[in-house]
Amino acid sequence: MLATLRHPAATPSGAPPLVIAHGLYGSARNWNVIARRLADIREVVAVDMRNHGESPRFASQSYPDMAADLAQVIRSLGGPVDLLGHSMGGKAAMQLALTEGALLRRLVVADIAPVAYRHDQSQYARDMQALDLTGLTTRAEADRRLAETIDDPGLRAFFLQSLDLKAQGGPRWRLNLPVLESEMDKIVGWPDTEGQFDGPALFLTGAESHYVRPEHRDRIRALFPKARFAKLPGAGHWLHADKPREFEETVRVFLTA
Repeated sequence: MLATLRHPAATPSGAPPLVIAHGLYGSARNWNVIARRLADIREVVAVDMRNHGESPRFASQSYPDMAADLAQVIRSLGGPVDLLGHSMGGKAAMQLALTEGALLRRLVVADIAPVAYRHDQSQYARDMQALDLTGLTTRAEADRRLAETIDDPGLRAFFLQSLDLKAQGGPRWRLNLPVLESEMDKIVGWPDTEGQFDGPALFLTGAESHYVRPEHRDRIRALFPKARFAKLPGAGHWLHADKPREFEETVRVFLTA
């Protein structure tokens, strides 16, 4: 089963647990602050998706497989739950909602649509695999080396959260980079899953992101008839990092409506 980080409810209210599924190259730990804050009245369970963090390694990164992983976690919690997924995690969440919707009460999809995208994120997997880990002892030195291939300091900081400098045997990535690279077509794609999720669904996007476009809305509504849409001003694709307090409040309002 997927590795999880569980955040008990500060003041239990009877609300169902919230499960959080991160995006590509992320981890459950990326969501610690938001998860703790959303655990005011409910348990929050953040997962490491397959081939990420401390979760098992597999040869596949398909959305049916990722949805099955999430279903296993939800059943272990006694389901149904509320489910929040960002980017790749959002597509896995949509896949689960469309195929096993009874496991979910409410769905939050953060800055992704049920469509195939043309962009390719495999270069980052290659850049991380090419990083010379020899003698690395500090994140600052890792950042200096990674800067030779990745210019954006924000992206480097995000990727380096998955570098374990204290691993037995020397530094290692907490990512199955060869599989993520080889499965990139599936990750940026979409399996054209049919069906409908009839529960409440919030599609929350960054106003400065281009991942969810107006032309995607008809497709979203066909699959999620009760879809609602909201945008966070000043936020891009990593909207939960750009505007964390606004993100939390929007999610909280939707889940408790």
